[in-house]
Amino acid sequence: MFQTDGYETRASVLAPAKFEALARHFEAKLAALPEDQRPEHMDVPHLTDPALFEWLLDPDVLDLVESLIGPDIALFSSHFICKPAGDGKPVPWHQDAHFWRDTIAPAGDAITVWLAIDPSTVENGCLRVIPGSHLAPVSHRGNDDSFFNQETEVDEARAVDVELQRGACSIHSAMLVHGSPPNRSKQRRCGYTMRYMPTTVRFLKSGDHRIYLARGRDHAGNVYAPVP
Repeated sequence: MFQTDGYETRASVLAPAKFEALARHFEAKLAALPEDQRPEHMDVPHLTDPALFEWLLDPDVLDLVESLIGPDIALFSSHFICKPAGDGKPVPWHQDAHFWRDTIAPAGDAITVWLAIDPSTVENGCLRVIPGSHLAPVSHRGNDDSFFNQETEVDEARAVDVELQRGACSIHSAMLVHGSPPNRSKQRRCGYTMRYMPTTVRFLKSGDHRIYLARGRDHAGNVYAPVP
């Protein structure tokens, strides 16, 4: 399914006790979030919170990633995307690779493991995907009102809702066109996106960002930060 549709789902990826520990860790981070910061924008939290490497480098997670991109794996990024009940923001239709093209190459080789911290449903703004859209790049246009300030147009009749139980995950290609509607429900929706790439992908710039060798060996001459 991943090769043909650009995504797939799994009923679980972390052992139950380990998932619950991550959920507790997230709740503590959310409680400490400054009042002026939206919970949708808890981006690259592992760069300031080394405890997250326990889950990002979990062997079961890396086994799942390896089954899709091979044994030589780099950790590229992560992001808690938490849509609060009632006013959770939408995410416009987009391909991740469009936004990563100046950071990694080829950006389309990266993948995202989207782990459901909360149940993710149609009612609370679950991920929506366009199956098969990962096979070619699409154009994006500016939209100052959107989550990323850019979006692409799709035929929404082709869209599939990716509903997940708590602890389940979806995995999608960086080329897959996806997005999600706002959360107007009474139930919060949070996912932890864990992003990986084969080590044949080149890391083009550093700035404050860092990548980590998660498994195997490098094939692109990248410089990896030491795992804390």
